[in-house]
Amino acid sequence: MEPQNILLYLGILFLISTGNKILSKKLNIPEVTGYVVIGVLCGQSVFNVFNDQMIENLKHLSSIALGIIAFTIGVELRFSVLKKIGKSIFLIVIFEGFAAFFLVLFSVRYLLHQEMFVALLLAAVSAATAPAATVAVIKQYKSKGQLTSAILAVVGVDDALALIIYVFAASFSMSLMMGTEMHIMTTIVTSVLSILYAIVIGVVAALLFMLLLRKIRSDEIVKMALAAFILLLLGISEHFHVSELLSIMTFGALLTNTSPVVARKSENIIEFFTPVFLAIFFIIGGAHLDVTSISKIGLIGVVYFFARAFGKIGGATLGATLGKAPKNIRKYIGFALLPQVGVALALALAINKDFNQPMYGDKGKEVAVLVINVLLFTTIITEIIGPLLTKKVLMKSGEIKSNDREK
Repeated sequence: MEPQNILLYLGILFLISTGNKILSKKLNIPEVTGYVVIGVLCGQSVFNVFNDQMIENLKHLSSIALGIIAFTIGVELRFSVLKKIGKSIFLIVIFEGFAAFFLVLFSVRYLLHQEMFVALLLAAVSAATAPAATVAVIKQYKSKGQLTSAILAVVGVDDALALIIYVFAASFSMSLMMGTEMHIMTTIVTSVLSILYAIVIGVVAALLFMLLLRKIRSDEIVKMALAAFILLLLGISEHFHVSELLSIMTFGALLTNTSPVVARKSENIIEFFTPVFLAIFFIIGGAHLDVTSISKIGLIGVVYFFARAFGKIGGATLGATLGKAPKNIRKYIGFALLPQVGVALALALAINKDFNQPMYGDKGKEVAVLVINVLLFTTIITEIIGPLLTKKVLMKSGEIKSNDREK
């Protein structure tokens, strides 16, 4: 593709995004669902509006969108809110995250007899829960109460756990694919160091950001500085081969817990840019789906969907029970954790970036394509079922007011 055509494609993307926002509102469906479906239709395997070269040329915009997603998650991790809800939240997150991980791992590896690195990467992606669709339902119906607060806390902490699981799973998978001898302790130490490096990068960036802006009141300066720091974090993380998602999430979390004023300004600025970059992110993500491969990944997709669903619902219920959470939370919270399009798609694209490399050969390309296609295949299902289940459990718990139920 000629470089100047990128502007044409960006114009098409923004027009499509505008139309999707209008249509989604009329059809009463989450916008992200529309973006993913549009991406699938515009992909190379359907109408070929967005070919591989165009997707490659726009990959840096997807990276920026990953940074925005990570920052958005980070600023939601307010320690004061987590402390009020109590230890049950952490037990719910640990059990639902690891239950989904191990059920998908076992099912893909031993029921479908896939390679271990395939099972590991799909299992890592399965641990994530997308906050976007769930939060949209909560805001739309003005839901308030214990269950609502618990859901918001879980989807925030859950993504942090998913990122950590992914770092470990990716390290093990890389060793398996390279055919190198895998030393468990060495791999664990390497993974822990990778996580720590990402956290340290995020902490240092947050401290510098607050130091530079502690006396600044201008929104324009904050806007420029925030853009600079997110881009720097993306670049530094890529240079040192650590998780950019984890480093930027740490950056956002430290800001929101130590400098609420700066964090609030930054969050308002991010909200202005979010619709543009996320629209591109989800459309490009959907364009990765190869419709012709559905017959090949159909069984894997079905097994992945049910294993993940049972893990999320069963694990959340067990965690809430062990944590002695209120009855409403024990009974319903698992059913609000099915959506996966946000961070899970970010992880799938991270897999595409990390494993679609010459050093991994055809295996790397195949696993990257498989993970993205399985995820997008199941995402369409979860983004239809998930919001409906969230609305239903919030109604049953009495946290949606009667006059808001029909909206």
